[in-house]
Amino acid sequence: MDTTHERWTAGPHHVGLTVPDLQAALRFFVEGLGYSQVGAVPEYPAAFVSDGAGMITLWQAEDPASARPFDRRRNLGLHHLALRVREGALDALHERLRARGDVEIEFAPEPLRGGPTRHMMTRIAGGIRVEFIAPAQG
Repeated sequence: MDTTHERWTAGPHHVGLTVPDLQAALRFFVEGLGYSQVGAVPEYPAAFVSDGAGMITLWQAEDPASARPFDRRRNLGLHHLALRVREGALDALHERLRARGDVEIEFAPEPLRGGPTRHMMTRIAGGIRVEFIAPAQG
């Protein structure tokens, strides 16, 4: 068997985000997106949220006042988190998030590279970029 092309992984298990305010991040994912909190490590502190398909670990920054928000053009590491959106739900999600005071809409739903797939980009607390993608159906 040629192991040159053998797959050793089966997709992401979770994505870990360091956030300036753990409770605010929890509210965004649980109240804003309908995730469930599936665990926590209070002494860290950290919380784990899931939409049933994937998990996100939220880690509280040790000193949020001195932490620098991520700059996608200057820092190495996570450029953004992209989440798949159910068919037909992107515009409703845009309106829901636009009404919240804890989300900045970087751009509203638009075609991705001119194709039928649509997406939008947001920033949550700490400047973390979260993209929402509605893949084209068919």
